[in-house]
Amino acid sequence: MKALIIGGSGFLGTALVRRATAAGWGTAATYCSRPGSLSGAAWHQLDLRAPGHIDEVLAAADPDVVINATSGGSDWAVTADGSIRVAMAAARRGCRLAHVSSDAVFSGSPTHYDETCLPDPVTPYGAAKAAAETAVRLLAPAAAVVRTSLIIGHGGSEHERLVHALAAGTHDGVLFTDDIRCPVHVDDLASALWELAVSDGAGGFHLAGADAVSRHELGVLIARRDGLDAGRLAAGRRADARMPGALDVRLDSSATQARVGTRLRGAREFLQVR
Repeated sequence: MKALIIGGSGFLGTALVRRATAAGWGTAATYCSRPGSLSGAAWHQLDLRAPGHIDEVLAAADPDVVINATSGGSDWAVTADGSIRVAMAAARRGCRLAHVSSDAVFSGSPTHYDETCLPDPVTPYGAAKAAAETAVRLLAPAAAVVRTSLIIGHGGSEHERLVHALAAGTHDGVLFTDDIRCPVHVDDLASALWELAVSDGAGGFHLAGADAVSRHELGVLIARRDGLDAGRLAAGRRADARMPGALDVRLDSSATQARVGTRLRGAREFLQVR
Protein backbone atom coordinates (compact mmCIF):
# COMPACT_ATOMS: atom_id res chain seq x y z
CA MET A 1 0.00 0.00 0.00
CA LYS A 2 1.19 3.49 -0.80
CA ALA A 3 0.44 6.90 0.68
CA LEU A 4 0.99 10.44 -0.57
CA ILE A 5 1.35 13.21 2.03
CA ILE A 6 0.69 16.59 0.43
CA GLY A 7 2.54 19.21 2.43
CA GLY A 8 4.90 16.55 3.74
CA SER A 9 7.68 19.04 4.46
CA GLY A 10 5.50 21.01 6.91
CA PHE A 11 5.14 20.59 10.66
CA LEU A 12 2.19 18.19 10.56
CA GLY A 13 3.29 16.72 7.24
CA THR A 14 6.64 15.64 8.71
CA ALA A 15 4.86 13.77 11.51
CA LEU A 16 2.58 12.11 8.96
CA VAL A 17 5.51 11.01 6.78
CA ARG A 18 7.14 9.51 9.88
CA ARG A 19 3.88 7.75 10.78
CA ALA A 20 3.33 6.33 7.28
CA THR A 21 6.85 4.99 6.93
CA ALA A 22 6.68 3.46 10.42
CA ALA A 23 3.51 1.65 9.33
CA GLY A 24 5.48 0.09 6.47
CA TRP A 25 3.67 1.94 3.70
CA GLY A 26 5.39 3.08 0.54
CA THR A 27 5.45 6.81 1.22
CA ALA A 28 5.63 9.78 -1.10
CA ALA A 29 5.46 13.39 0.04
CA THR A 30 5.31 16.81 -1.56
CA TYR A 31 7.00 20.12 -0.90
CA CYS A 32 6.69 23.58 -2.38
CA SER A 33 10.21 25.01 -2.12
CA ARG A 34 12.38 22.56 -0.19
CA PRO A 35 12.13 18.78 0.39
CA GLY A 36 11.69 17.46 3.90
CA SER A 37 14.62 15.93 5.75
CA LEU A 38 13.11 12.52 6.50
CA SER A 39 14.46 9.51 4.67
CA GLY A 40 12.22 6.68 3.55
CA ALA A 41 9.94 8.91 1.47
CA ALA A 42 10.01 9.83 -2.21
CA TRP A 43 9.83 13.62 -2.48
CA HIS A 44 7.95 15.46 -5.22
CA GLN A 45 7.85 19.21 -5.81
CA LEU A 46 4.24 20.40 -6.09
CA ASP A 47 2.68 23.78 -6.82
CA LEU A 48 -1.04 23.49 -6.07
CA ARG A 49 -1.64 26.73 -7.97
CA ALA A 50 -0.58 25.09 -11.24
CA PRO A 51 -3.40 23.27 -13.06
CA GLY A 52 -2.47 19.68 -13.83
CA HIS A 53 0.56 19.56 -11.53
CA ILE A 54 -1.21 17.42 -8.93
CA ASP A 55 -2.17 14.94 -11.66
CA GLU A 56 1.50 14.54 -12.57
CA VAL A 57 2.45 13.89 -8.95
CA LEU A 58 -0.36 11.38 -8.45
CA ALA A 59 0.67 9.55 -11.60
CA ALA A 60 4.25 9.31 -10.35
CA ALA A 61 3.39 8.31 -6.77
CA ASP A 62 0.39 6.09 -7.61
CA PRO A 63 -0.99 6.23 -4.04
CA ASP A 64 -3.85 4.34 -2.46
CA VAL A 65 -4.30 7.05 0.18
CA VAL A 66 -3.80 10.82 -0.15
CA ILE A 67 -3.60 13.08 2.91
CA ASN A 68 -3.78 16.78 2.13
CA ALA A 69 -1.97 18.48 5.04
CA THR A 70 -0.77 21.50 3.11
CA SER A 71 -1.13 24.98 4.56
CA GLY A 72 -1.42 27.97 2.28
CA GLY A 73 -2.74 30.34 4.92
CA SER A 74 -5.12 32.91 3.46
CA ASP A 75 -3.78 32.35 -0.07
CA TRP A 76 -7.02 31.31 -1.77
CA ALA A 77 -5.17 29.83 -4.76
CA VAL A 78 -3.47 27.28 -2.49
CA THR A 79 -5.86 26.74 0.42
CA ALA A 80 -9.13 26.69 -1.54
CA ASP A 81 -8.39 26.19 -5.25
CA GLY A 82 -5.44 23.90 -4.54
CA SER A 83 -7.52 21.67 -2.27
CA ILE A 84 -10.20 21.49 -4.94
CA ARG A 85 -7.59 20.32 -7.46
CA VAL A 86 -6.42 17.64 -5.02
CA ALA A 87 -9.98 16.41 -4.46
CA MET A 88 -10.72 16.28 -8.18
CA ALA A 89 -7.49 14.46 -8.98
CA ALA A 90 -7.91 11.95 -6.13
CA ALA A 91 -11.49 11.25 -7.20
CA ARG A 92 -10.42 10.66 -10.81
CA ARG A 93 -7.84 8.08 -9.69
CA GLY A 94 -10.06 6.47 -7.06
CA CYS A 95 -7.73 7.33 -4.17
CA ARG A 96 -8.85 7.46 -0.56
CA LEU A 97 -8.62 11.12 0.55
CA ALA A 98 -8.19 12.69 3.98
CA HIS A 99 -8.33 16.48 3.97
CA VAL A 100 -7.05 18.55 6.89
CA SER A 101 -9.15 21.58 7.79
CA SER A 102 -9.10 24.03 10.70
CA ASP A 103 -11.12 25.50 13.54
CA ALA A 104 -10.71 28.78 11.62
CA VAL A 105 -13.89 27.84 9.73
CA PHE A 106 -15.87 28.92 12.81
CA SER A 107 -16.78 32.39 14.07
CA GLY A 108 -16.67 31.68 17.80
CA SER A 109 -20.39 32.30 18.27
CA PRO A 110 -21.29 29.93 19.82
CA THR A 111 -18.01 28.77 21.35
CA HIS A 112 -18.49 24.99 21.28
CA TYR A 113 -18.51 23.14 17.96
CA ASP A 114 -19.02 19.45 17.31
CA GLU A 115 -18.57 17.61 14.03
CA THR A 116 -22.08 18.45 12.80
CA CYS A 117 -21.59 22.23 12.93
CA LEU A 118 -21.53 24.13 9.65
CA PRO A 119 -18.75 26.62 8.85
CA ASP A 120 -19.34 30.32 9.50
CA PRO A 121 -15.89 31.86 8.92
CA VAL A 122 -14.97 35.46 9.70
CA THR A 123 -11.44 35.65 8.22
CA PRO A 124 -10.01 35.13 4.71
CA TYR A 125 -8.15 32.02 5.92
CA GLY A 126 -11.30 30.59 7.47
CA ALA A 127 -13.26 31.33 4.30
CA ALA A 128 -10.66 29.54 2.17
CA LYS A 129 -10.71 26.53 4.48
CA ALA A 130 -14.51 26.46 4.50
CA ALA A 131 -14.63 26.61 0.71
CA ALA A 132 -12.16 23.73 0.54
CA GLU A 133 -14.27 21.65 2.95
CA THR A 134 -17.40 22.19 0.89
CA ALA A 135 -15.66 21.28 -2.36
CA VAL A 136 -13.99 18.18 -0.95
CA ARG A 137 -17.25 16.84 0.45
CA LEU A 138 -18.97 17.44 -2.89
CA LEU A 139 -16.22 16.10 -5.16
CA ALA A 140 -15.10 13.21 -2.94
CA PRO A 141 -18.06 12.17 -0.76
CA ALA A 142 -16.13 9.23 0.71
CA ALA A 143 -13.32 11.51 1.95
CA ALA A 144 -12.56 12.29 5.59
CA VAL A 145 -12.57 16.03 6.30
CA VAL A 146 -10.65 16.56 9.53
CA ARG A 147 -10.75 19.82 11.49
CA THR A 148 -8.04 20.50 14.03
CA SER A 149 -6.81 23.33 16.23
CA LEU A 150 -3.43 24.76 17.29
CA ILE A 151 -0.77 22.12 16.63
CA ILE A 152 1.99 21.94 19.26
CA GLY A 153 4.98 19.69 19.84
CA HIS A 154 8.73 19.24 20.21
CA GLY A 155 9.37 22.99 19.98
CA GLY A 156 8.69 23.04 16.26
CA SER A 157 5.36 24.86 16.11
CA GLU A 158 4.88 28.53 15.36
CA HIS A 159 3.44 29.19 18.82
CA GLU A 160 6.35 27.48 20.60
CA ARG A 161 8.87 29.51 18.62
CA LEU A 162 6.96 32.70 19.46
CA VAL A 163 7.00 31.89 23.17
CA HIS A 164 10.77 31.38 23.08
CA ALA A 165 11.26 34.68 21.25
CA LEU A 166 9.05 36.56 23.71
CA ALA A 167 10.81 35.02 26.71
CA ALA A 168 14.21 35.86 25.22
CA GLY A 169 13.18 39.44 24.48
CA THR A 170 13.94 39.08 20.77
CA HIS A 171 10.31 39.70 19.83
CA ASP A 172 7.80 42.24 21.12
CA GLY A 173 4.17 41.34 21.65
CA VAL A 174 1.54 39.93 23.98
CA LEU A 175 -0.26 36.62 24.31
CA PHE A 176 -4.01 36.96 24.49
CA THR A 177 -6.00 35.79 27.50
CA ASP A 178 -9.32 35.82 25.65
CA ASP A 179 -8.21 33.85 22.55
CA ILE A 180 -9.27 30.28 23.39
CA ARG A 181 -8.50 27.13 21.44
CA CYS A 182 -8.04 23.37 22.02
CA PRO A 183 -4.38 22.69 21.18
CA VAL A 184 -3.36 19.22 20.04
CA HIS A 185 0.02 17.51 20.12
CA VAL A 186 1.39 16.92 16.64
CA ASP A 187 2.09 13.24 17.35
CA ASP A 188 -1.45 12.63 18.63
CA LEU A 189 -2.88 14.42 15.60
CA ALA A 190 -0.73 12.53 13.10
CA SER A 191 -1.55 9.17 14.68
CA ALA A 192 -5.32 9.77 14.83
CA LEU A 193 -5.36 11.32 11.36
CA TRP A 194 -3.56 8.28 9.98
CA GLU A 195 -6.18 6.04 11.58
CA LEU A 196 -8.93 7.97 9.82
CA ALA A 197 -7.04 8.08 6.53
CA VAL A 198 -6.71 4.30 6.32
CA SER A 199 -10.29 3.69 7.46
CA ASP A 200 -13.48 4.00 5.44
CA GLY A 201 -14.82 6.87 7.56
CA ALA A 202 -16.47 9.61 5.50
CA GLY A 203 -17.63 13.12 6.34
CA GLY A 204 -16.48 15.51 9.05
CA PHE A 205 -14.24 14.71 12.01
CA HIS A 206 -12.64 16.75 14.80
CA LEU A 207 -9.15 16.05 16.12
CA ALA A 208 -8.32 18.60 18.81
CA GLY A 209 -6.95 18.42 22.33
CA ALA A 210 -9.10 17.84 25.41
CA ASP A 211 -8.26 21.17 27.08
CA ALA A 212 -9.56 24.62 26.13
CA VAL A 213 -6.80 27.12 26.96
CA SER A 214 -5.99 30.72 26.10
CA ARG A 215 -2.96 31.65 24.02
CA HIS A 216 -1.42 33.12 27.17
CA GLU A 217 -2.02 30.01 29.29
CA LEU A 218 -0.61 27.91 26.47
CA GLY A 219 2.46 30.14 26.39
CA VAL A 220 2.96 29.77 30.14
CA LEU A 221 2.70 25.98 29.86
CA ILE A 222 5.30 25.95 27.08
CA ALA A 223 7.61 28.27 29.02
CA ARG A 224 7.46 26.10 32.14
CA ARG A 225 8.09 22.92 30.15
CA ASP A 226 11.12 24.47 28.50
CA GLY A 227 12.54 26.11 31.62
CA LEU A 228 11.83 29.66 30.47
CA ASP A 229 10.74 32.64 32.57
CA ALA A 230 6.97 32.67 32.09
CA GLY A 231 6.87 36.07 33.77
CA ARG A 232 8.34 37.58 30.61
CA LEU A 233 5.22 36.65 28.63
CA ALA A 234 3.07 39.78 28.53
CA ALA A 235 -0.70 39.25 28.62
CA GLY A 236 -3.30 41.19 26.68
CA ARG A 237 -6.81 40.98 25.31
CA ARG A 238 -7.46 40.35 21.66
CA ALA A 239 -10.79 42.15 21.97
CA ASP A 240 -8.94 45.31 22.99
CA ALA A 241 -6.53 44.96 20.05
CA ARG A 242 -9.50 44.89 17.64
CA MET A 243 -7.89 42.11 15.62
CA PRO A 244 -10.16 40.22 13.20
CA GLY A 245 -11.02 36.62 13.84
CA ALA A 246 -12.86 34.43 16.32
CA LEU A 247 -12.04 34.75 20.01
CA ASP A 248 -13.27 31.49 21.52
CA VAL A 249 -13.48 28.34 19.38
CA ARG A 250 -13.61 24.99 21.16
CA LEU A 251 -13.73 21.89 18.98
CA ASP A 252 -15.67 19.03 20.55
CA SER A 253 -13.82 15.91 19.38
CA SER A 254 -15.72 13.38 21.48
CA ALA A 255 -17.51 11.70 18.56
CA THR A 256 -14.27 11.29 16.62
CA GLN A 257 -12.38 10.20 19.74
CA ALA A 258 -14.82 7.31 20.06
CA ARG A 259 -13.79 6.14 16.57
CA VAL A 260 -10.00 6.26 16.93
CA GLY A 261 -7.63 4.46 19.27
CA THR A 262 -5.24 7.38 19.65
CA ARG A 263 -6.00 9.38 22.79
CA LEU A 264 -6.13 13.12 22.14
CA ARG A 265 -4.37 14.62 25.15
CA GLY A 266 -5.00 18.13 26.40
CA ALA A 267 -2.31 20.80 26.55
CA ARG A 268 -2.18 20.72 30.34
CA GLU A 269 -1.18 17.06 30.06
CA PHE A 270 1.22 16.97 27.14
CA LEU A 271 2.99 20.17 28.28
CA GLN A 272 3.25 19.02 31.89
CA VAL A 273 6.71 19.47 33.40
CA ARG A 274 8.21 16.07 34.17
